[in-house]
Amino acid sequence: MSAAIPSAADAVESHVRAYFEGHAVEAVDGVLGPEHHDVVPDLRVLVVGPGPRIGGWAYVTAGCWSAAQEDGRGLEFVMTAGVRDRRFIELMGMIAHYHCGSHRLDLEHSLPIGEPWTPGSACDHLLVSLPYAHGPELEHCPLPGGHARVLWTLPVTSAEIEFRRRHGHEALERLFDEAGIVPTDPYRASVV
Repeated sequence: MSAAIPSAADAVESHVRAYFEGHAVEAVDGVLGPEHHDVVPDLRVLVVGPGPRIGGWAYVTAGCWSAAQEDGRGLEFVMTAGVRDRRFIELMGMIAHYHCGSHRLDLEHSLPIGEPWTPGSACDHLLVSLPYAHGPELEHCPLPGGHARVLWTLPVTSAEIEFRRRHGHEALERLFDEAGIVPTDPYRASVV
């Protein structure tokens, strides 16, 4: 292992803190239990409070790149929510474990949550997309020995995933734009 790998999570955290300047940012360690820690050993979830960039909360992984990068390229993930909740920290841990374990997520991929995003929500999947709410400044994260892309994990419904399978990712994103969805609303109606 190169000397750059242990410092990658710190570099991601620095990148996130710089992007969210003026926001409170807390690094939460120990997100994965001891039985899963070896899959993403450096994982921490950065919890970003409301501030000048966004009025809600952001949850960002730091440590996926270290565990799953190839040729210096890898991913980290961001999720936005209207509130601070341990549930979202745990979901970020689940995404990190899923990605760094036996599945490799990428742009336009999806994963089932196995239950509603939050109690009562119709959203039970996550769609990996560009971080439209944050733009390329957050998305592109230079690291010692490589580069991480920070991609958005958008909560979506099973029906939306099925529509995407039949009509493509772009068609689903157009429906989101036309409907003007609020991505942090756990009770939003499905667009299909």
